[in-house]
Amino acid sequence: MKQKAIVSLKNINVKFDGEVILNNISLDITDKEFITLLGPSGCGKTTTLRIIGGFLEPDSGDVLYDGKRINGTPPNKRNVNTVFQKYALFPHLNVFDNVAFGLKLKKLPKAEIKEKVKKMLSIVDLKGYEKRSVSKLSGGQQQRVAIARALVCDPEILLLDEPLGALDLKLRKDMQIELKAIQKMTNKTFVYVTHDQEEALTMSDRVCVMNNGKIEQIGSPIDIYNEPANAFVADFIGEANILNGYMLQDFKVNILGAEFKCVDKGFGDGQAVDVVIRPEDIVVTTPEEGILTGEVTGVVFKGVHYEMEVKTRGCVWLIHSTVASEVGATIGMYVSPDNIHIMNKMFSAAYNEFTAEVTYANEEENYVTVSIEGNDVDIKDTYYEKGTCLSIKLPPDGISIAGDGVGHMRDLYIESVIWKGEYNEIILESDERKWLMQSSQDEQVATYVPISFDFSKAIILPIEVREDEDEI
Repeated sequence: MKQKAIVSLKNINVKFDGEVILNNISLDITDKEFITLLGPSGCGKTTTLRIIGGFLEPDSGDVLYDGKRINGTPPNKRNVNTVFQKYALFPHLNVFDNVAFGLKLKKLPKAEIKEKVKKMLSIVDLKGYEKRSVSKLSGGQQQRVAIARALVCDPEILLLDEPLGALDLKLRKDMQIELKAIQKMTNKTFVYVTHDQEEALTMSDRVCVMNNGKIEQIGSPIDIYNEPANAFVADFIGEANILNGYMLQDFKVNILGAEFKCVDKGFGDGQAVDVVIRPEDIVVTTPEEGILTGEVTGVVFKGVHYEMEVKTRGCVWLIHSTVASEVGATIGMYVSPDNIHIMNKMFSAAYNEFTAEVTYANEEENYVTVSIEGNDVDIKDTYYEKGTCLSIKLPPDGISIAGDGVGHMRDLYIESVIWKGEYNEIILESDERKWLMQSSQDEQVATYVPISFDFSKAIILPIEVREDEDEI
């Protein structure tokens, strides 16, 4: 039975200074659920929260509350409350008066305020702290005061914008459990924003993974972890070996030249795919028993398991095992079919294919200048007449981040960076298209970079215009 949606976002678009922040997102938030908006900085998760709370209006699209459109309704008119990362407590008020603040604004009777505050402080485990100064509380206690203040006014939805970010690791882990318990006890809808994968997996009924202003996947923590929709989700949620492969046929995939059985079907024979194998799902065997063999290049003790790096056929695999192998040892690796997850590639083409017109031709020095998205780019050791339209196929390793900061194109947005065992696979976005790049360097997602082209690796051919097309 489908659960009731208490809040729905329909085709929401937001731009700031011409930059797309939210790109046509739609999301249903069901009643009494704990849903987490998860993603890297700049992905749009806090903007989504602000739209639900009424602090920001979308450029287009509808916000529905209980089926009714509430665009333009101010925050104080929505049955929603917010807990911010900094808590925003009043330092001159004690715990009781901080929690009672919203109730006093509503001019409720003193006896009713006292009863409601006392009940809420009991729920957040702060009974007896009524007269304590908030400045004398620990970070975790301050956070619970902020939650109590937000919940005491009885909102149907509580919005939490990275409220655990200021806490130390141990306290943050404790508060994850407490927050989930509070949500269950109060029977409210919690919408939680974080970039911390562990928080999302620990607390949520559903996780909404966001990137570059879009929703990549929505599902339960188990579904998100075990069945990621693409390489970005697999990489962002926990540790994973994300490898290039191609389908031999249904239920069989080639990884690094070895044949693995899998449980996936429906991909074309020979189709290039991304393969996800979690480190804990790789079984260490003798070299004779493994599907692949490799050399152990590093071992780190992690408390509950050993983390091993194993190099095989030029690719580095990450393995989690309760038994360590010695550095330099040759081991076998086996993965059961149900622990191999096959996904479509985020960038399906093997090349960056585009067209460019020759705007200047120098036959004597054997080079041409072409226009690529309005940028004049020289191609050496190549000559075609001015006005010729060229078809260019540039492999991913033919693109690099411009070391001089200028390059052939500037201000390309890094959408994702995925380690593929041999190199980082980077997807960039320009004004007109996406670009695929391979690099040994790690780059930061959601930043802007200049790029350079190495046309010595490209396939460049003139586009012939047929006579009938020319006449048209």
